[in-house]
Amino acid sequence: MQHRKLDEAFFKNVLSSISNGIIVVNYEQKVLFMNPSAQKLLCEGKEDYIGQNIREFIPNTEMYKVLETGKSIIGVKMEISGKQYMVNRTPLSQDGELIGAIGVIQEISQIEHYRRLIRQMEQIIEFASDGIYVVDHHGDTLFVNSAYEEITGFKREELIGNHMADLMKEGYFDQSVSLLVLEEKKRLSILQKIGGKKDVIVTGNPVLDELGDIQLVVTSVRDITRLTEMTAELKKAKSFSALNQNRFTFSMETSNEEVVFHSSQMNEVIHKVKQVAPFPTSILLSGPSGVGKEVIANLIHEYSDRKDKPFIKINCSAIPEQLLESELFGYEKGAFTGARQEGKIGLLELADQGTVLLDELGELPLSIQVKLLRVLQEKKIQRIGSSQVKQLDIRIISATNKVLKDLVQQGRFREDLYYRLQVVEIAIPPLIERQQDIEILLDHFLSYFSRTYNVHKELSPETRQLLKEYGWPGNVRELKNLVESMIVSVPSLKIEPDDLPPHISMGMSSPASQPLTLKQRVEKFEKKLIIDELKKQPSIRKTAEQLGIDHSTLVKKMKKWKLSSN
Repeated sequence: MQHRKLDEAFFKNVLSSISNGIIVVNYEQKVLFMNPSAQKLLCEGKEDYIGQNIREFIPNTEMYKVLETGKSIIGVKMEISGKQYMVNRTPLSQDGELIGAIGVIQEISQIEHYRRLIRQMEQIIEFASDGIYVVDHHGDTLFVNSAYEEITGFKREELIGNHMADLMKEGYFDQSVSLLVLEEKKRLSILQKIGGKKDVIVTGNPVLDELGDIQLVVTSVRDITRLTEMTAELKKAKSFSALNQNRFTFSMETSNEEVVFHSSQMNEVIHKVKQVAPFPTSILLSGPSGVGKEVIANLIHEYSDRKDKPFIKINCSAIPEQLLESELFGYEKGAFTGARQEGKIGLLELADQGTVLLDELGELPLSIQVKLLRVLQEKKIQRIGSSQVKQLDIRIISATNKVLKDLVQQGRFREDLYYRLQVVEIAIPPLIERQQDIEILLDHFLSYFSRTYNVHKELSPETRQLLKEYGWPGNVRELKNLVESMIVSVPSLKIEPDDLPPHISMGMSSPASQPLTLKQRVEKFEKKLIIDELKKQPSIRKTAEQLGIDHSTLVKKMKKWKLSSN
């Protein structure tokens, strides 16, 4: 009997010393025993729990299921007093008969907290942009993230569980930074070749335990192919920045110029542009100076699928011949005396994936024509002083005011290059051959420059007629420049024939026009005198004094002729 009491006291002490809560109930779910941990949790340490129903302490208990079925219920999560617990319930039997049940309550809030942190860290590592590779202190692979799979092309199933030395033998990589870190016991970075093809930078970091021994090696992997591309892009951007200040280059941004026309000839030109622009074929724009070849080139680029790519314009006559080759093709550092230390990207290479306009093509030296032909044929480019050849994808638009066939016959232009560049030729007619466009262009540029300079002026009917009859040897460029000149230099709000340059106002009078009456001639002369005096004097009143007329008379005449005091 004494031996049995000793056993009961012993086991009670054992159960009381356990940190987990322990509850024993009989078949009627009456509490027979709670250890101190369970008492503290469920009844605030009070000992008057004996004989009470378990539901008094745990209303949502499922202990009755164990008593009904005689089967254990393991690993059920339960919230008690705002904390998470894991509850295990097992049947209690004596001599093969079910007499009650035992519940064990274990707090898991802290465990769950750390589990969440671990899961979060795993997600951070998994979705990091750099590749992550983890080995244990033996050099066996434990973990590989998605970025590493993407960088290397290897699946984690191929790597996890394998020793780094074995993976090296199988050709996965040429050397292992993890093994070097395990050997030298410090952080190391090396260049590693993956699968004999791709170069990466790997940095191994040792993870130490409390005793300073290496437990893990965590390696970050970065594909330097992208870094090399970014470096090249940065150099390219710097080159564009410098080129934007250079006279023979053109910004990549879309031009604000408009193509204005009314003639059937220009309608055919625009129709052809829309037809051929989507194709990457070479186009030759021909026509006299000033007809708008550059504007048409802008339009071709805008209608092409390369409109968001570089558009480089090169004036072949603006670059000195001795510099043209290096500007077009670029050079490596030290390629020749006076070369930049860092080398230079050529204009053609800068336009990769985009469009190049070769303006004044007829001025291209024969020595450069040979190299340009090779670029067009092979779609490759080689910088001066370099042995490397780079693939090149550019669309060439050429423009000239010369007859290239004549230059070919004279031996000044290569025939094979001519046919390479003249796959599609678009001839832009001079303004004298499309007189329907003169008036609409006049109105367009009058409106444009009036908005630009915030002043409104108009052409008198006589002036408009003279300009329509003028031959415009300088074509659209001459017309545009003349309109701008009249907007800024003519003081009156209406532009008269006398305001035109002499070669237009004197030399282009219409024989069919009616001669002016004496009154009209006097009025015209009077108007000119007033305009000339207004230019000289600081005010209207001073002008009236100099002309010997009343101030109000002058104001009336100015209103009649729409003259400005400025």
